[in-house]
Amino acid sequence: MQLSDLRTIERKWQKKWKENKIFEAKPDPSKPKFFLTVPYPYCSGGLHIGHGRTYTIGDIVARYKRLIGFNVLFPMAFHITGTPIAAVSDRIARGDAKAIAMYREYVSMYENDQRKVEEILESFKDPFNVAEYFANRISIDFDSLGYSIDWRRRFHTGESIYNRFVEWQYFKLKDLGLLKRGSHYVTYCLLHNQPEGEDDIQDADINPVEILEFVAIKFKYGDGFILASTLRPETIFGATNLWANPETVYVKAKWRGEIIYMSKQAAIKFDYQHKNLEIQEELPGKRFIGKKAISPLGKELIILPASFVDPDVATGFVYSEPSDAPYDYVALVDIKRNSEVLRRYGIDPKIMEGIEPIKIINVPGIEGHHAEKVVKEMGIMHQNDPRLEEATKIVYKEQYYNGIMNEKTGEFAGLTVGEAKERVKQWLLSMGKAVLFYETSRKAVCRAGGKIIVARIDDQWFIDYSQEWWKEKARDWIRRMKILPEKYKKAFFDTVDWLHERPCARKRGLGTRLPFDEEWIIESLSDSTIYMAFYTIVHYLRHYNIKADQLLPEFFDYVFLGIGNLGEVAEKTGIPKDVLEKIKQEFEYWYPVDQRHTGIPHISNHLTFFIMHHIAIFKEKHWPKMITLNDLVIREGRKMSKSKGNVILLKQIAEEYSADLFRIYVASAADLDGILDWRGKEVQSVQSRLLRFATLALEATKVEPLNENEMRTVDKWLVSRFYKRLRKAKEQMDNMRFREFVINMFFEMLRDLSYLERRTNHQNLLRLIRYILPKWTIVLSPIIPHLSEEIWEQLGNKTFVSLEKWPDVDEGMIDERSETLELIVMNTVENVREILKALKKESLRNCFIIVASEWKRELLRQIHECIGRYGYNMGAIIKELMKVQKWREKSKIVSNVIQKVISKKEVSPSFIPHEEEEIKVLSEAREFMKNELKCKVIIVKENEARRKGIAKAENAMPLKPGIYLEF
Repeated sequence: MQLSDLRTIERKWQKKWKENKIFEAKPDPSKPKFFLTVPYPYCSGGLHIGHGRTYTIGDIVARYKRLIGFNVLFPMAFHITGTPIAAVSDRIARGDAKAIAMYREYVSMYENDQRKVEEILESFKDPFNVAEYFANRISIDFDSLGYSIDWRRRFHTGESIYNRFVEWQYFKLKDLGLLKRGSHYVTYCLLHNQPEGEDDIQDADINPVEILEFVAIKFKYGDGFILASTLRPETIFGATNLWANPETVYVKAKWRGEIIYMSKQAAIKFDYQHKNLEIQEELPGKRFIGKKAISPLGKELIILPASFVDPDVATGFVYSEPSDAPYDYVALVDIKRNSEVLRRYGIDPKIMEGIEPIKIINVPGIEGHHAEKVVKEMGIMHQNDPRLEEATKIVYKEQYYNGIMNEKTGEFAGLTVGEAKERVKQWLLSMGKAVLFYETSRKAVCRAGGKIIVARIDDQWFIDYSQEWWKEKARDWIRRMKILPEKYKKAFFDTVDWLHERPCARKRGLGTRLPFDEEWIIESLSDSTIYMAFYTIVHYLRHYNIKADQLLPEFFDYVFLGIGNLGEVAEKTGIPKDVLEKIKQEFEYWYPVDQRHTGIPHISNHLTFFIMHHIAIFKEKHWPKMITLNDLVIREGRKMSKSKGNVILLKQIAEEYSADLFRIYVASAADLDGILDWRGKEVQSVQSRLLRFATLALEATKVEPLNENEMRTVDKWLVSRFYKRLRKAKEQMDNMRFREFVINMFFEMLRDLSYLERRTNHQNLLRLIRYILPKWTIVLSPIIPHLSEEIWEQLGNKTFVSLEKWPDVDEGMIDERSETLELIVMNTVENVREILKALKKESLRNCFIIVASEWKRELLRQIHECIGRYGYNMGAIIKELMKVQKWREKSKIVSNVIQKVISKKEVSPSFIPHEEEEIKVLSEAREFMKNELKCKVIIVKENEARRKGIAKAENAMPLKPGIYLEF
């Protein structure tokens, strides 16, 4: 069996599934339903294996649920809303060489004809062609990975019928008072001059961009004020100096009648946030070094040079509070240590003698300066040490929860740091000594490369998530929902807590226009919160040729909410009553969403919106029931990126690897909450085991299964272990512990077969595999569906394994006796090897295996009866046994055995075999042990060994034979 054979099998079954339409889900009142969704992909290009992990896990769930009796709906659509696709199209239309080259490469991965590639590129000047092309390619990629999708329900978010659905959602939000208009601070693209949401910002799906509020404090400087920004305004009382970056460019500007100074980059942002900033002059940073400024507290502070000050973060000036800010503390130590830096700017180094940290915050357990303590504990030596970021977080976290402002902070003394932060901010703002400045939590660009800043937009439409009734309902539902892994439930509560007004529209890009203000287009995250409901009806809209202008709000009210009169809605929309009723019944059958599966980064936006919008619009019985999550994928220990050239597209999987190989690797390489690291050597290892399984399984389909009456102990051992694994498997799948499941039902089963292969002949091995193969094939089918279908067919079945029933555990075949006996063989071989290793011998002539006498077995049974009564109390056990004459006669041996059992607990109390049983299993395994140990194996009873004077005979114990080696 080669990888190419697997690919052939995969194509065969994908074709059969499609021809037989086996995944087209229809309402069936006789079955419980299960409605599973994963996020529809954004189609500005091909998807990679990071996306593939999420979609593959979704498909594994869908396939498993079908096997355990559910009527499963697993649909898929495509997201085109927002600016990324429009930006791609614009760049290609403008003749942008970089964009054209990139998309030529993308398209060439799917098309062999270069002339066709150029035709397609030319068509990309229309953004809808970009969307349609990649949606079609992604559909093919999904099919090539064996996803069991109901494609009848496919749509994209630019379709007019979908636009009507989104319009209805926004009418509902407006009626509920959740849609508002006003000034709002938003993430904003300087290239496109419009707000940009998470979906439009590069990598924001895995690394969200948040808006941070800085307080820009005014320090009197010459004819105006330096704006020095901080996230911690309460620390102004400990300010010792200002920092400026001598290598950057600052500006002198006029705003509201005042002169203010900030970095050149900050001035652009400031103007977008506060408007009407007039730049008067650009100034080199070194001009400020050594000058003085006066704080709002009236204290004169020197401006010192600092390389860590980033001109593109907030205002480009910061004040120094070295007692509580690790960056400031280290920079101050650096500059005191390196006086040459000061002389370079004409500053007398002696001036530093008067600059010392000022303690303004008391934290229990911290005697001196908090920043100094943490910096020294971490061994940080200079201001460019990346660990300073972590040190800052440590200090701030401790101070926020435990810090108290001390007597040096005047009227704020005694307040917690959390309280003081807000109070000091309001105090400074009320006196006109500060202004708010908003900054992104990281440097970001839009998908077309435009710089993202924070800007104030007037008359902006936004969704008001701050309303407490809405938050409380969301919290209550999250408490009741199932979320896996469970540890992420807290992140949902945190998101609900900090969510407030969120812009929901922009003026550029693809999408649905606000029905009551068509100048605005609903942004990409705001139009994709309840779209799962659309899956339940879209195939009927197409089948009955229902047009967009028939999809009035009354239609959606009736279908989704049960509001309105059937006859009136039919008359108003022109949709026949029977069709309306059929559409409504389909929705009622499938809704709510039983499971939403996606990536962890979506908790802070899409998933929380998904919950809250359902709560706002739908009846409680239609609110989502379960959310499951998985982490990201990296490659060879590094994040995947196009620039590193380490991205593997889904397109490449079916061609260079195989669908089933990808699926089993993705399922087994990491737990859901772990980052999956795609490593070539590990993929190769999984590949070899998958091909070995395929070879054995397909060979086994050609033989008769082993009859139960023919089974030896070792055969019963394997069957017993199979059913024990099967017993665990359902619980593992139910709780989405796929890694454990694959290890349990695939890798460990293969390991058992490897052992069995050494214990028996090949024909017997195949017949035993054939005995368990039907159930094993069904159980593995969610993970490796194509190969499972092939095996199922080769077994003579005319049905699809994908539609079979999860097998029951045959409890009668779980045989503890056989497992215990076979363990004797395994342990004996291992014990001999350990002895050889200890003696540093590589070969031996004879191996005597000494089987313990029957009286020791009776003794052990009685010892374990005593343990059941007295626990591992040696005195009580000896006292009880010494009541029996025959044990009194062997009191020394009895005491030794009791001590062994208590100290090592080495004998299973559940089953102690008879002497003849142990001899039988060892005799059956004689040839195996001979081959494993490369010597003659002699099995003797303990009494016989004693008569022959064989050493170690007295050491023989039930389940643990004595071993004597001759070299």
